[in-house]
Amino acid sequence: MSITRHELLNAFDLLLSPERFRDYGPNGLQVEGCTTVRTIVSGVTASRALIEAAIEAGADAIFVHHGLFWRGQDGRVTGWMRQRLGLLLGHDINLFAYHLPLDAHPELGNNAQLGLQLGLVADAGADGRFGEHQLGFMGMRADGGVFADAAALAAHAGAVLKRAPTFVDGGSRPIRRIAWCTGGAQGYFEAAIAAGADAFITGEISEPQAHYARETGVAYLACGHHATERYGAPAVAAHVASRLGLTHEFIDIDNPA
Repeated sequence: MSITRHELLNAFDLLLSPERFRDYGPNGLQVEGCTTVRTIVSGVTASRALIEAAIEAGADAIFVHHGLFWRGQDGRVTGWMRQRLGLLLGHDINLFAYHLPLDAHPELGNNAQLGLQLGLVADAGADGRFGEHQLGFMGMRADGGVFADAAALAAHAGAVLKRAPTFVDGGSRPIRRIAWCTGGAQGYFEAAIAAGADAFITGEISEPQAHYARETGVAYLACGHHATERYGAPAVAAHVASRLGLTHEFIDIDNPA
């Protein structure tokens, strides 16, 4: 089967509601390609490596979390930007990118899917969300269990994500209430503390968070920006592709960040 580019954009927009977000860049269709779409490749970032892999896979469209255009960036089409755009335009490939809307979707988004991977379930309603745009998730283990301490949680996250996290132990205590927000959400740590978390999981750590963890007793785990955001894009793209009768393939380009 095939659909038009406009129909695919409409399907993504209806699912992710980008109009609700004040974001760091444009959500939706970032680069216009062919009119008819049969095959979607999803990935985390619109890197040259992903674009080249999508070309090899015969993609008509690429769906990513991190697109090409961000607020405040240099607008010149030179260097790496020229290379990426040249490949997309030269092969008539559509690029769709959704940033915060992809983080936020309650079932298919990055945070929901990370929770699913880690065996965590968010509380119902407002109790299960925190932070700007209510992007952060708050809950506990889906099996009702408790992690003995932050080291046990870190070991579990490392095994699931296949990347040893950087973590700061807030103190030797059981971990019951867990907050999480994927990617570069270190700025959400204070909101997670205020919401009553015993531990906070995200992708990155900056200098202040280690001190907050030690002073408040709330553990902090930086599990990798890419590592925590590998799950939303393929979940959304697979869902839409299945509903519309399209072919979908997720291509994970390794990134140690």
